[in-house]
Amino acid sequence: MALHTLCSRVAACDWAGLAATLDGQGWARIEGLLGPRDCAELVALYESGRFRSQVIMARHGYGRGEYKYLAYPLPEPVAALRTALYPHLAPIANRWNQMMDIETRYPPAHAAYLERCHEAGQVRPTPLLLRYGPGDYNCLHQDLYGEQVFPLQVAILLSRPGEDFTGGEFVLTEQRPRMQSRPHVVPLAQGDGVIFAVHHRPVQGSRGPYRVNLRHGVAALRSGHRHTLGVIFHDAS
Repeated sequence: MALHTLCSRVAACDWAGLAATLDGQGWARIEGLLGPRDCAELVALYESGRFRSQVIMARHGYGRGEYKYLAYPLPEPVAALRTALYPHLAPIANRWNQMMDIETRYPPAHAAYLERCHEAGQVRPTPLLLRYGPGDYNCLHQDLYGEQVFPLQVAILLSRPGEDFTGGEFVLTEQRPRMQSRPHVVPLAQGDGVIFAVHHRPVQGSRGPYRVNLRHGVAALRSGHRHTLGVIFHDAS
């Protein structure tokens, strides 16, 4: 995977448009973030990569399927994605926190933010590879691993819908005060990324901004196998 090409793809994204979409619905899709060969290389890592832990979801009531947290040093493409994406997301995160009266602000470079995580005792890397088979699913959840939480994350679909698997849609739910949950089904092709709120986001109401909680998951696969790369920007305790 050519790292300069990967970084160029990230830089070429319409970040103003993505920020507006995130403001409007709490998620935004980046089309073609990775090419088919890039995806295949990352899928191969599931068997050959270095990992710090493996989670069988059914053992913990998380759903069905499994995932593995990558170990430091991260594979170069994953580290490059973290480094390249973060500077575009930090201004959005800072603006959201200001709107929600949250004091935390995020530095412009990911390395500086990781220092903050490590000083707080959050030293375990959180990027992960997920694998689902027929009937597997991921319950709605939030990826919170400690006091330090970066409010946006990215998931990248590595498999081909309709060819490698059927079903397995990426799902988000949004809970507004005194309202029933609102679902979003995010359409993704191979190599597409989805940026979404980890925990909550601001929504402009008639009396000013208020917080909306979000959770994410994956619907049950009907057939085949589905692989995903999760890029989380805070580390775990």
